[in-house]
Amino acid sequence: MRIVKSGDVHISAPIGMPKSRIEEFIERNREWIVKAREKTLNRQQSREAFYDQLQLNTAARKREAKNRMQALVVPMVERYSQVMGVRPQEIRYRAMISRWGTCKTRERIVCFSLYLLLLPEWCVEHVVVHELCHLLEPSHNARFHALMDKYFPRWREARRVMKAMVTVKG
Repeated sequence: MRIVKSGDVHISAPIGMPKSRIEEFIERNREWIVKAREKTLNRQQSREAFYDQLQLNTAARKREAKNRMQALVVPMVERYSQVMGVRPQEIRYRAMISRWGTCKTRERIVCFSLYLLLLPEWCVEHVVVHELCHLLEPSHNARFHALMDKYFPRWREARRVMKAMVTVKG
C-alpha cells in the first residue's frame, strides 16, 4: 500500500486475492491511510507554496528570471569550469519543478531551473557544481560523489537545506 502525490491510495495485491481480504486490509490500516494522506497533501501544498513565490506566468517575468539566473550562474560556471577542467557547450534555463538542473553529457548542455532563484546562493553553487561534475562523470556513482566532495564539500548539507526549503511551510 502506498499514497501517491495526488493523495490517492494504491494497493497491490496478488491476482486472485478476494476483494473482501483487500477491504479488510484497508479497514485495518484506515488510521495510517488518513495520516499518510494528510502528510502527502501537506507536502504537496508546501511544495506549491514554495514554487508560487516565483511568478513565471508571463513572458516578461520569465525573461527577467532568465536574466537574473544568467547573472548568477554564468560566473559560477566560469569559475568552476576553470577549476574542474570542463566547459559546457551551452547553458539553458527552464521553469523546472521536478529537478534543479539537468545535464546532457553527450551534447555538453547544462540546464538550470529558474526556481533556483528561490534558494540561497551557496545552494545554487552546489547545483552548478553538480551539473558540471556530470560532464566528468555521467552517473551518480562513487566517482561522481568523490568529485562532488572534492569541488563542493558541503553538497550534502546543501541538499538537506534545499529539500527542507521546498517541503516546509514558511
